[in-house]
Amino acid sequence: FYHMDLYGSKERFDIFPEELSGRGDRSLGDTRRESALSSEKVQRPQEVGYDLEKEVAELAKMYGLDEDREKELELLQGHLEKVESRWPPARTEKAGSQGSVCNSSKSSSSVKDPSQSTKQQRLPDEASQGENQSKARADDEAESNIWSRGGLSSGGMSDEWNSQAVSEEEEEEEEAADIFCSTCKIPIRAFDKLFGEHKDHEVAQLPSAVESEKEEIHKNMCKLEEQIAQMENVASHLEEIFITVEENFGRQEQNFEVHYNDAVQVLAQKYEEQLEALGEEKRQKLEALYEQLVNCGKHLDTCKELTDETQELFLENDKAEFMKTLFFFPYNYRLEEFLKKEVDLELSTLADFEERVIDVSEVEKLMNSINAIPAPCAPVINPQAPNAATGTSLRVCWSLFSDDTVECYQLCYKPVSNERHSDEQAEHTLKVKETYCTISDLVPNTQYEFWVSALNASGISPPSERAVHVTAPSPPTIKSRKIRSCENAALVCWESRDINPVDSYTVELSKLTDEENDDVITESIVGIPNCEVLIHLQPTQKYRVCVRAQNLGGSSERSEPVLIHTTGTCFYLNEDTAHPLLAILDDGFTISCDELENPECDLPVYDNSFTRCIAILGSLIPFPGKHYWEVEVEEDTEYRTGVAFENTPRHGHLGANNSSWCMRHIITPSRHKYEFLHSGMTPDIRITIPPRRIGILLDYENCRLSFFNADIAQHLHTFNSHFQHYVHPCFALETPGILRIHTGIATPPWTAL
Repeated sequence: FYHMDLYGSKERFDIFPEELSGRGDRSLGDTRRESALSSEKVQRPQEVGYDLEKEVAELAKMYGLDEDREKELELLQGHLEKVESRWPPARTEKAGSQGSVCNSSKSSSSVKDPSQSTKQQRLPDEASQGENQSKARADDEAESNIWSRGGLSSGGMSDEWNSQAVSEEEEEEEEAADIFCSTCKIPIRAFDKLFGEHKDHEVAQLPSAVESEKEEIHKNMCKLEEQIAQMENVASHLEEIFITVEENFGRQEQNFEVHYNDAVQVLAQKYEEQLEALGEEKRQKLEALYEQLVNCGKHLDTCKELTDETQELFLENDKAEFMKTLFFFPYNYRLEEFLKKEVDLELSTLADFEERVIDVSEVEKLMNSINAIPAPCAPVINPQAPNAATGTSLRVCWSLFSDDTVECYQLCYKPVSNERHSDEQAEHTLKVKETYCTISDLVPNTQYEFWVSALNASGISPPSERAVHVTAPSPPTIKSRKIRSCENAALVCWESRDINPVDSYTVELSKLTDEENDDVITESIVGIPNCEVLIHLQPTQKYRVCVRAQNLGGSSERSEPVLIHTTGTCFYLNEDTAHPLLAILDDGFTISCDELENPECDLPVYDNSFTRCIAILGSLIPFPGKHYWEVEVEEDTEYRTGVAFENTPRHGHLGANNSSWCMRHIITPSRHKYEFLHSGMTPDIRITIPPRRIGILLDYENCRLSFFNADIAQHLHTFNSHFQHYVHPCFALETPGILRIHTGIATPPWTAL
């Protein structure tokens, strides 16, 4: 035997070159072993058996075991147990293969193990399913390692082979699955996907499959929760139905009892009435019979009495007395009268009673009314919901807080009027099946009074309490002539088209660009109490502005939109301040005057109009910051232009007071004279180039009012004054001519002083 140190040394590899492919890294050997299992398991079974027999013979000769066949048999048996434990499906085939080797080595080995001789008989048919060559070599190398340990007995070597086989089997069984087979719905190893029975199956990563299944479980849990909620709702509804059935039963039982008692009472009353009538008929019959019986008795008595008298007369023997008595007046008269009187021998009444038919129609009506429904109770109109109305329609809803059966509803309404004769307003009536109704063709922003009744076969309910609803307002009208704007703000004014006041207004802004939709609302200002609003905007933009009116009924439609440009300051001319001789052309920014012979003319003058100076004011500029506009003039026209306060005197000239600042142009025989007037004073300034386009820059923050010759970008003059209030642009003509005002112009850079 070689020394034990050679077991794991390099020299051992020289001695056993067959182990070079099987030693080294344990995991690498396992991987190769698994690859060999899938690729060469069934390819060369006969070579595996041949190589194993040859190597066993060489090892036995090398280690001196050719005389000890029992150890050889134990070694081969341990090897067989190892192979059988590692490859259960081919257990019989491996045992048969090794049994063949044992049989070729020593014939006496068949006596040692009877089961092994059975395996030897199955060798020819099952050798094709043995192990692959590489695995057999690896097992033999492990076997040679055991033989190299000279101090170990044959039984110890067998136990070590068994423990090593068990440990390798446990390692393979404990190898975790890392993918999921979607076809078989089980976790598998990646090796099984590449070479095993799951090769053609659809697989997924195990974590993703777990997440997917968890999501599916979560969805199922949500569905179960929904079903639980639905079943709970159904159970709650069933409980309510159960209670309702009990209540309805009690109500119907009470109703039946009441109707039954009424029917019994009516029947008893009918019985008493019929019994009383029958007794009365009996009394009348008996009285008639008795009276007839009495009369008959009287007649019979009279008849007997006359018979007795006649018989006595007949028996009278005295003839004279007989004749005297026969023609005696009382007797003769009485007898004649009695004989003339006819005797009524018929009964005055019959013994049979009249057949009486009891009238049970009332009872039948009562019995039929047991299942009849009562007349419904009065409905209740719900309060008006927000945004439940338009300018011409209203939606009215009501409720019936009872279990009464209703066939239809009758809805009545009329407009509410503050006048004394409001009851004379026309009432309108509608019949509807549902508990709501939409009424159209109404007047915008108008209050209407509604009341409703419920109807069924038994009758109509009392009317509900009257409720007042209001229609939405009409769209406002924006006063485009009164809109003022600058580079960062705009003042929008509008007016309401409704007689009744509204609650508030909403302004909607849409920033217009070439890429965006014009209908996109970029900003909304809500809760505006009056008819104007100051809006902060962005410079050099274009906006579309609409206004809506709001009240309890809802929102009106959008007003007609207006466009606002924030390029520069925009304002309009105030016609109420214009002198009667001053005309405003169609563009709204050109003023003209044809004659000035009598400035103080007799034309109608408004309260806010200029009376002496032929002037006009522009709209108020209520925005802080800088504002720029231009005035186009003619060289031979005398004019004034500048700014003025709202309260500047209308009977004076612009620039002649402390509430106005203006530039004046007059023509003298020698030159064009320009004055910059405030409180009637002007600096001595000579302008060599008469301006044809005057630029005016109003700077609230720096308290400046500057004038420029816009054609040549020349600064003419600047007023430095603290403006206590916002000012109006002002314009005046002193000779016939025209002035053209240009607004919405961006402030030129050369205006910076």
